[in-house]
Amino acid sequence: MNAGLRLGCADCATEIVVVRPPHGDVTLSCGGAPLVEVDAPRQGTGHAGAGATGVLLGKRYEDHEVGIEVLCTKPGTGVLACDGRPMTVKSAKPLPASD
Repeated sequence: MNAGLRLGCADCATEIVVVRPPHGDVTLSCGGAPLVEVDAPRQGTGHAGAGATGVLLGKRYEDHEVGIEVLCTKPGTGVLACDGRPMTVKSAKPLPASD
C-alpha cells in the first residue's frame, strides 16, 4: 500500500486516499465491508446499522498501531477500521500561543 492509493467501500459511497502508508500489510474496511480500489466495481447498497456519523468528508483518520493515515474524499455511512480496529479522527495540532 502506497501513499496516494485511492480506495472505496464496497457497500457505501465512502472513498479515501492513503496519506501515510502503514508499517506492513493491513486490511482496511468500512462498516465491515472491505475497501477496494476506486476503479473496481462496487455495489453501493449501504450498511445495515451504520454508525451515527459515518465517515466525514475532509477528515483524516489514523491507526496508531500500524501508523496509517487516510483522508476521506467522499463521505459514507460506515465506520473505517484497520485490521478490525476502528480508526480515530486525527485531531488538529494546537497552534503556539502568541503573547
